[in-house]
Amino acid sequence: MLDLVRLRVLAAVARHGSVTAAARELHYSQPSVSHHLAKLEAETGAKLVQRAGRGIRLTEAGRLLAERAIEIIGRIDSASAELSAHVGLRAGRVRLAAFPSALGTFVPRAAATLTERHPGLELRLTETEPPDALRMLRAGYVDVAVIFRYDDTAPEDEGIRLTHLLDDPSYLVTSDRTGDLASHRRSRWIGGCDRCRSHLLDLCAREGFEPEISFTTDDVVAVQALVAAGMGVTVLPGLALRSHRNAEVNAIEIPGSTRHVYAATYGEPPDPPATVALMTALASVTNP
Repeated sequence: MLDLVRLRVLAAVARHGSVTAAARELHYSQPSVSHHLAKLEAETGAKLVQRAGRGIRLTEAGRLLAERAIEIIGRIDSASAELSAHVGLRAGRVRLAAFPSALGTFVPRAAATLTERHPGLELRLTETEPPDALRMLRAGYVDVAVIFRYDDTAPEDEGIRLTHLLDDPSYLVTSDRTGDLASHRRSRWIGGCDRCRSHLLDLCAREGFEPEISFTTDDVVAVQALVAAGMGVTVLPGLALRSHRNAEVNAIEIPGSTRHVYAATYGEPPDPPATVALMTALASVTNP
């Protein structure tokens, strides 16, 4: 049987690509990390790491086992938290990943609601875009992922369950008061994350042109500063404008352009009590 401690060591080495960094994360000595790796290779009968210059890298077998180790550790940590949470929700933790504008708007209110109702329950937050949030959810690193989608018809991967939280309209953001996309077919544009960039391209395609994207940034403050300086125009969702609004930009709602915000959970129901408590708090602030 594979030793869990050694799997944690391999997972840490995979994350950092360094024995020194893995030892620092785990509060082990470097010789101890090397010893655990050697023992794991002996247990599996496979070469898991190899020297690369002054550092090390995982072999193909090492990468395969590390991927499985990350999933196993995530599930064990999640199970531990769930068992703690079963004690009347007086203890334990629940983990949430969410995209930036959600963390800048309704997530803090949900966190406050959760703390008020269950003061002994620890909430951990991670900021990340939807694709990474879903990967973390599948691996057991988080219990709930707040994501957005522009297409609400395509199913998610097997095992992902979506609970609708809200619909978020899109806005044309400019430094003037020109009120539609078509009037900016010759303007420079500012793109965001992959999903938002794809949405921008789709919107402009409907108007019969391809936008010239001159800048790309996920930072809503930087985006609006560029627009205010006359460096381009963009499309932003309403939550982004609620989290930060530059007084020098103009925002005009784009009809029929909405992203759908969901809370995602993984696995078969019922969810653990701590996860249910967090989902209830999210629903209470988005659908009061």
